[in-house]
Amino acid sequence: MSDPVPGPPLWLLLELTYRCPLHCVFCYNPTDFGGIGRELETAEWLRVLAQARELGSVQLGLSGGEPLVRDDLETIVAAARGLGFYTNLITSGVGLTETRLCALKEAGLDHIQLSFQDSTRRLNDFLSSTRTFELKSRVAALIRKHRYPMVLNVVLHRLNIDHVEEILGMAERLGADYVELANTQYYGWAWRNRAQLLPSREQLRRAEEATARFRERVGTRMRVFFVVPDYFETRPKPCMSGLGRVFLGIAPDGVALPCQSARMLPGMSFPSVREASLRSIWYDSPAFNRFRGEGWMKEPCRSCPERGRDFGGCRCQAYLLTGDAANADPVCALSPHHHLVTEAVAGAGRSAAEPPAAAPLAFRDHRGGASRE
Repeated sequence: MSDPVPGPPLWLLLELTYRCPLHCVFCYNPTDFGGIGRELETAEWLRVLAQARELGSVQLGLSGGEPLVRDDLETIVAAARGLGFYTNLITSGVGLTETRLCALKEAGLDHIQLSFQDSTRRLNDFLSSTRTFELKSRVAALIRKHRYPMVLNVVLHRLNIDHVEEILGMAERLGADYVELANTQYYGWAWRNRAQLLPSREQLRRAEEATARFRERVGTRMRVFFVVPDYFETRPKPCMSGLGRVFLGIAPDGVALPCQSARMLPGMSFPSVREASLRSIWYDSPAFNRFRGEGWMKEPCRSCPERGRDFGGCRCQAYLLTGDAANADPVCALSPHHHLVTEAVAGAGRSAAEPPAAAPLAFRDHRGGASRE
């Protein structure tokens, strides 16, 4: 199998920092981020932007952690706008005052995605271990006031998935144009908390039905995206549209990644923008070429007619569940490891019918590598 030369990294994500005022139990940041090196300086981020645009990147996400803790965010946005990027700020809302929002708009920010943890103050604040619900509501009003599309993101899991109807009602009151109900992906802190967060199949069914009823009622006034959790599928999603095909992520310390969670994969040395150009990283580095195309695939992926659509699924999920990143994603019903997924779902069903698990939740800790329970 000959692997084609990759196209450009159309989608660029800058994780500007792992610092964050929230302690979310489902955070996808590495659990050991406290040991990761110093953040890139402003000039280094601007160099990354210029090199990425030259490669052909067009869409830019600015995330973290919480990107608003960087006081050079407006400078980065202005540089991206000048280069022709479409810019999207992914934020908890903490730190987004009206003064700062005006400065970001002046810098040319195109889009803001605001996260909530739940529709209730109690659970929103519990899940993030912060008192932020009222703040998020005020930020949502500011976003509307300054004529940005209202885009809300709520990560779903066992503790809030039964509130989908109320979450959508909150989104309607806030005047949301788009809502993403993104079921938890089990990496980082969510992997550590999987036993407490994985919903039951019955919970998922009820949530999908509530979403369908809401869509029927509001029609085209609001677009609602419901992302089914991987564990409840029998075919894997085409993770990042295939590693090294369209997505390029830069971690706070400058390490380039083909997906935000790829740093966990053993035996792989990911290059840094401090030591190599983006062009050489994207086209020539072993890390970005490792899972490109089909030549790396083992059976059953290697002979599967779907391999050009799903690319074998998620490499990080394969590693976490089977210990080998080159295995078929166990979500796939054809995988010899599929039982690991079905057993986890069955366990979630039993847990949902019983009192809460005795194991405490591990909240994201600002130090990384430790947790508050």
